[in-house]
Amino acid sequence: MPSGEYSRYVALGDSQTEGLGDGDDTVGLRGFADRLAEHLAALNPGLQYANLAVRGHTAGQVRTEQLGSALALRPDLATVVAGVNDLLRPRYNAAEVAGHLEEMFAALTDAGSRVVTLTFPDIGKIAPLARPIRSRVFDLNTRIRAAAARHGVAVAETGRQTVTTDPRLWTADRLHASPLGHERIAAALAQAIHLPGSDDAWTLPLPPHRVPAGWQAAGAELRWAAAYLGPWLGRRLRGRSSGDGRTAKRPRFLPVSATPDSAADTGRGKPS
Repeated sequence: MPSGEYSRYVALGDSQTEGLGDGDDTVGLRGFADRLAEHLAALNPGLQYANLAVRGHTAGQVRTEQLGSALALRPDLATVVAGVNDLLRPRYNAAEVAGHLEEMFAALTDAGSRVVTLTFPDIGKIAPLARPIRSRVFDLNTRIRAAAARHGVAVAETGRQTVTTDPRLWTADRLHASPLGHERIAAALAQAIHLPGSDDAWTLPLPPHRVPAGWQAAGAELRWAAAYLGPWLGRRLRGRSSGDGRTAKRPRFLPVSATPDSAADTGRGKPS
């Protein structure tokens, strides 16, 4: 297919693909998938776009709950981004997570879709308290690259660029990209599939900013743990997920300019 001539785009994934950090549940979420869809629609105004992502989903849940719907929509372009919710769990199984991703790569490419994914930045540089799991991130990135190569999947190498660990690309919870972060991710994906007008500007560093002193940084870590890490661990201990009771925000194809009318229309359910 000539570069940029896509007419049906489907996004599969978790909270990043849903758009958390870029808007909210009141005004609506945008996120990198919506931003990529806007780029595609500028090249093809007839583009139809569906977003099946649900926050909190593991790679296995994305495969079992989203892949079938994605295949039924017969997209000519699909983004598959999942695995972070697995990385954070105590019983993390790297081979299993990579296997779920590869199954999705294989099924979608076999069905004729162009598939693009990404690698993950060094979480230890974004949230210092998460440094113990940074080796998991590096290993998963290696597995993603290998699986993508086996199936002709394009990879946006957001895991290899220093700028992607800049705190200004992340929200206060340090798990979800900020609007600027989502913008950069969308640009990285666009470059990975060689969309007209895309380039490597997304890799450029931001202007210098003030780095907190040691005591300020330590205080920020403690506040982050209390506000975000603690509640996250609490949900895990109770067997709950932020995605409980929710379904996809855009489960069917719509023109990019159209927005779902209501939660009832899209079946998104209520926030948990």
